[in-house]
Amino acid sequence: MTNKNKFMDMLVNYASAHQNKTNILFHLIGIPTIMLGINIPLSWINFDILGYTITAAHIITVGLFLFYLTLDTAFSVVFLIMGLIIIEYAIFLSAHPSAITISALAFFGGYALQFIGHAIEKSMPVLIKHPIQANIAAPFFVVVEIFGLLRLRKSLFDEINSLVAQQRKIDTQIN
Repeated sequence: MTNKNKFMDMLVNYASAHQNKTNILFHLIGIPTIMLGINIPLSWINFDILGYTITAAHIITVGLFLFYLTLDTAFSVVFLIMGLIIIEYAIFLSAHPSAITISALAFFGGYALQFIGHAIEKSMPVLIKHPIQANIAAPFFVVVEIFGLLRLRKSLFDEINSLVAQQRKIDTQIN
């Protein structure tokens, strides 16, 4: 399977479980909120490199960025910008006396939003079937959704929607 096919398979699988606008909105809020919740404690693990403070959150975000680059350059660059902004906010919040509580509320609240969104859509969260894959891919899909909402890369989204419609037709015939 080529990278383009892997990329399209990922997008179609994600899109097929995320057609409801409320579910999409809850993911657009929930996933960055989860990232914030994770990045607060990760920002406590830090070290100095040439006068710059690097945190575990930076290392993980750059790692995800490098993985996402194998899928799509534009989406990856936007993810990196989004990730760095979230890290800066996490670093700011990490000094707050209630940082642990803020982190936990962001983490669990973000997941709650996603589960509520999937309950509204009546679709199984990918997190249940493939938890590691879902958590690695979720921030990438937030960026994909942002591009879709802004109507950027329209031909890509037209192709995805066509493939989702074909898959739903096949699923309906099977059931």
